[in-house]
Amino acid sequence: MRSLAWEVIGVIETDGDCAEWSFPAEPGAVRTARAAVRGQLHGWGLDCLADLAALLVSELVTNSLRHATGPIGVRLVRPGGLDGALLVEVSDPLPDPPRERVARLEDENGRGLQLVAQSARRWGTRPGANGKTVWFELALPG
Repeated sequence: MRSLAWEVIGVIETDGDCAEWSFPAEPGAVRTARAAVRGQLHGWGLDCLADLAALLVSELVTNSLRHATGPIGVRLVRPGGLDGALLVEVSDPLPDPPRERVARLEDENGRGLQLVAQSARRWGTRPGANGKTVWFELALPG
């Protein structure tokens, strides 16, 4: 089994109110991204958001692996202010925005964006200089 350090292309930042990683476009990236998100949220004392954030990151990283090549970026921004929400971003080099699909009961995939849309306070996409970013916000409970 490979360790987290071997599967991350680069840890861009994990101090302060922002954490960023870059993962290779390989199947192990999903597991490693999930672990990085859970670990960072635990470090910030946001365990209440860790499982949901890790699940949604898994879905978006999986989408990136299916449709894009090149590194996959994951970024977390810690909530702040009275109306704080955790901001999560997943970036990849494919410029095309993802599309929500209506999955049939027998379909084995096609539910990732529906899950994000139903679970997040807000979500969306934006173009970048080298691809796109899919983002979502998770409100703090309470």
